[in-house]
Amino acid sequence: MHYHHRFVVQAPLAVVAAFHSQSASMGAITPPPLVIRVHRAPEIMRAGDVMDFTMWFGFLPVRWVARIEEFTERRFVDRQLSGPFARWEHVHAFEPLDDDRTAVIDDVTAELSPNLLWKLVGLGMWIGLPILFAYRGWKTRRLLQHEAREPTGAG
Repeated sequence: MHYHHRFVVQAPLAVVAAFHSQSASMGAITPPPLVIRVHRAPEIMRAGDVMDFTMWFGFLPVRWVARIEEFTERRFVDRQLSGPFARWEHVHAFEPLDDDRTAVIDDVTAELSPNLLWKLVGLGMWIGLPILFAYRGWKTRRLLQHEAREPTGAG
């Protein structure tokens, strides 16, 4: 299975890359009613780092452990080590369009688990990806476009 999403944010590449390198950003761009509880993750992610978190889908907790790979200013990959899918690879890419605009590209490749319960959970998650990524695009634009407009030194 493959999913692709792309949006443009009115912010320079460095701002977009810095935002996505922060582990707290995942929770900031996750739509309600999903809740993310991070158990272990570095504040700033680099290649080789591991994120251990639980996503709550209402009453259903889904534990997920992912390793960050291929980390550069223009892209990184998170690969599921354990979680609801048999395989999950999410490529986050950032493409500068000009000095003030950056395209954010998400490519997800996954395989459903052979376990019936996790297959159903994974299928539900997969079906919800368009809503998840639409929200992430909207929220990222709101957060970063505001930040990019603020003068240097503003809080």
